[in-house]
Amino acid sequence: MTTAGEDFAGAKLAVFLGQDLLVIQRDDKPEIPYPGYWDLPGGGREADESPASCALRETREEVGLVLRPELLIWSKAYQRPHGRVWFFAAHLPAETVSAVRFGNEGQGWALMAPEAYCAHPLAVPHFADRLREYLAVRAV
Repeated sequence: MTTAGEDFAGAKLAVFLGQDLLVIQRDDKPEIPYPGYWDLPGGGREADESPASCALRETREEVGLVLRPELLIWSKAYQRPHGRVWFFAAHLPAETVSAVRFGNEGQGWALMAPEAYCAHPLAVPHFADRLREYLAVRAV
């Protein structure tokens, strides 16, 4: 899958709680990319962590979910203007929603049907693209 020491900029995680996708509304600050848009847990790499460790740490910090690495069932790296970024997917039982604890980044969180996220005018476009790609592979 992924290793520590690998060169990458960050990681995102599509967290499914039952059939729904956990999304975070970004802060509405003009200095950040996509202010006010619906985002997925994840962010920039710290120190020499692996892509999976980055995605899991960010998920814990942003929504309070502590996930084991084996729950990451899909991954793929993509080149973005600021560097290589990993995209992961994990599926958890719907009742896991009771464990969500929103952190201090963003305006709030919600559950959204994955197709609704992909079509939402305020979905971060490249994350919607990655999610569509995952959903197409998953449907096969």
